[in-house]
Amino acid sequence: MSSPKILVVDDEEDNRALIQDILSDEGYGVTVAANASEARTARAERTFDLILLDIWMPDTDGITLLREWSDAGDLSCPVVIMSGHGTVDTAVEATRLGALDFVEKPLSLAKLLRTVETALESAGKQSRAARKLLPSLLAPVGRSALMKALRERVQQYARHDGYVLLSGEAGSGRGAFARYMHGLSRRANEPLSSLIAASITDSNAEEQLLGSESSGEVTVGAFERAAGGTLVIDELSDLSSAAQKILLGVIEDGRFTRVGGSAPVKLTARIVATVRPDYEAKVESGKLRDDLVAELGVLKLYVPPLREYSEDVPELLTYYVDKLVDAEGLTFRRFSFAAQNRLRNYPWPDNVRELKHLVRRLLLSGSDADIELEEVEAEVSAMTPIDEPLVKQDLLALPLREAREHFERSYLQQQLVLCDGKVGQLAKRVGMERTHLYRKLRSLGVDLKSVAVDD
Repeated sequence: MSSPKILVVDDEEDNRALIQDILSDEGYGVTVAANASEARTARAERTFDLILLDIWMPDTDGITLLREWSDAGDLSCPVVIMSGHGTVDTAVEATRLGALDFVEKPLSLAKLLRTVETALESAGKQSRAARKLLPSLLAPVGRSALMKALRERVQQYARHDGYVLLSGEAGSGRGAFARYMHGLSRRANEPLSSLIAASITDSNAEEQLLGSESSGEVTVGAFERAAGGTLVIDELSDLSSAAQKILLGVIEDGRFTRVGGSAPVKLTARIVATVRPDYEAKVESGKLRDDLVAELGVLKLYVPPLREYSEDVPELLTYYVDKLVDAEGLTFRRFSFAAQNRLRNYPWPDNVRELKHLVRRLLLSGSDADIELEEVEAEVSAMTPIDEPLVKQDLLALPLREAREHFERSYLQQQLVLCDGKVGQLAKRVGMERTHLYRKLRSLGVDLKSVAVDD
């Protein structure tokens, strides 16, 4: 089945580009028109399965264009009206003329995709891409170059069956990318199973991974639960040594035997393992087998922390507001521009997971329609522990003097490590007189003995 064809009519270039990017990523064929004249030309040249039509346009407004098509009996596909200044009268008139739905601007990614899917279903034009909408929605949201490149890499990996090693900080969305990859792969209709590595011990590793059988009774393990589909192993470095050995053996042999059984079972699951960014240090220390990492790292993917693509924070806030309102029945609220800008500059030590929890708390705790800066400040002021690395500290929540002290302490501690604890080298590196540097280190409470002996 070919992908549904969608015509987007909007005079705002940024909106057209945004909608085109989103719908193209979902597998739809998208044509854009900047005004009514271009829309007429596009419809004369091809047939569309859905039209997204803006109301306010310079030459002919959307309602007039819709009336033109309606009066001519030329509405052969659903039409969804888009507007940032809609009124009840406008919505009623659009519906009378044949519009299927009405979407408010600024557009919400989740709302837009749900509306498109519903409209195509109503016309019997739901595509394979639309049927797989839920898995794709689980991918982290973002229009930054970093997120676009990451989604493209996942889409490439989805076409292959090689094992994947997903590295990244906790809460960064590694699991969401694993689910996204599964949803785009040929295995999409097969099981997607998750295994928390820390739950596997040396004593239960065989039965949990391989399964067991006794007197004709079979209990399947993790490999069989994901048969034909994808097995996601959460935090590979948390696997016990026995579990790592079993996992490596199954990967190398391509088959396994249940505990108490005799017949080999073929491994048909694709394995995707998540791991922390410092996994190489775990390999060097012997806590993580290098041969296992080599087998699972046929394809590697690094999921960056949220602070590295903070320009996507406003879109993520909107996405999770919509998602939580729909899924949990929470009261809809909007983030003010000041609140959004504050959160763009927050370091998010727990990444996207922390953002989602923050949105939930704000939807539950407030009653005003808008979430203002003061409310956000109250939430984030106690969220970042002071012992976090500097890059994860929310210095904007501190008075200037305290923020400067935090920065200087972290800066000098890290520089001291690079200098092997030698203050003489440190003085040269940071460009300070040695006596003054000693006083500065003492005033900041930097313990020289915890690093190394001075030269």
